[in-house]
Amino acid sequence: MGRITELLDTAHDRSHAHAWPFTGALLPHEAHELLQLAPGARLVDVRSRAEIEFNGAIPDAIYVEWQSWPGWVLNPHFQTQLAQATDPESLLIFLCRTGVRAHRAAAACVEAGRGSCYIVLEGFEGDLDKTTGHRNELNGWKHHALPWVQG
Repeated sequence: MGRITELLDTAHDRSHAHAWPFTGALLPHEAHELLQLAPGARLVDVRSRAEIEFNGAIPDAIYVEWQSWPGWVLNPHFQTQLAQATDPESLLIFLCRTGVRAHRAAAACVEAGRGSCYIVLEGFEGDLDKTTGHRNELNGWKHHALPWVQG
């Protein structure tokens, strides 16, 4: 079994264990590794433009807002914008700040008939450390020192 298959099987097992509607759930380091190994895989960052500008961006990601700031209004053109930015056969890996919006975006894509939709658990900034009131200290893409640049 190849490494890509191992990563996808692990992600699928996680999703199945939680009865999530999308194909799989990856830890940040697994998502990064899969993006390096699978040429058709695409990282879809669904954070708002404001979040990307203030908190950082991931090189080579596709940016399609799930919700817009201010007001956190759902993007009514999400599916159309995603379809314009990606190949219909691409393996899509959704990421947001903590994983909640990525979960919703991936589920909506599966419901709309898109296959191969995965999420990045922990998100870009990770869970809130309740002892310090900060993110990026417990987990998440940035915490694991994966590639990102200031927006």
